Amino acid sequence: MAGAKPRLRLFVETPLAAGLTAPLSPEQAHRALAVMRMAQGEAVALFNGRDGEWRGGLMPAGRRAAAVTISRQMRAQAPEPDLWLAFAPLDGPHTALLVEKATELGVARLLPVLTARTQGRSFKDERLAARALAAAEQCERLTVPEIAPAVPLDRLLAGWPAARPLLVGDETGAGRPLAEVAAGLAGAPGGLALLTGPEGGFAVAELDELAGRPFVTRVHMGPRILRAETAAIAGLAILQALAGDWRESGGTPRGYE
Repeated sequence: MAGAKPRLRLFVETPLAAGLTAPLSPEQAHRALAVMRMAQGEAVALFNGRDGEWRGGLMPAGRRAAAVTISRQMRAQAPEPDLWLAFAPLDGPHTALLVEKATELGVARLLPVLTARTQGRSFKDERLAARALAAAEQCERLTVPEIAPAVPLDRLLAGWPAARPLLVGDETGAGRPLAEVAAGLAGAPGGLALLTGPEGGFAVAELDELAGRPFVTRVHMGPRILRAETAAIAGLAILQALAGDWRESGGTPRGYE
């Protein structure tokens, strides 16, 4: 008989296995005890990016500390899409929004790129990491994406793995339709990556530099000019639908009971 899904799902660094106890951080304990008012023994789901997803019971240790006694595995660790997003950081809250949605869409690695027209250069790495972690907990993926340090575009290209196709959003319309390109890349052995530009798009010299790289394909996403964050989210959705794990049938059983 299936029972209730745990109300709380958390990422932890510690190993996960039946019989182990996973301590919660002060912030996680506060969330469980003070915000959600969870009772002793209430079910919690845990994942660490390595050992799958596990169910356990909450064990308060006073008012400000808690741990989870692990009982059983709900899902084994499984491969996730080898999809990267390189993006020009945006102004205000837009970069955090982009990180959150890219996490929900299954991106494995986020690479901030500084371009000639990049305006959002004051983002804080720790806040973006916290946003990605919270999104991974919410969307029930088994990993948290890596967020690389920001680098200039030329340095990104100089160190790019040649076996990984890099699809570049070209707002001039000179590229091929992204859906057409994505359909031909299903199952690409080297993984996939999407690069989206800043508000105002890439400079002409940058587009010329990108076009000269053998691993780059310039693409467009239709007849309308999209905001930078919209282009990234739409592009990732297209890639997942035509070349990623959205092509898989059904969902992964969660093992709730």
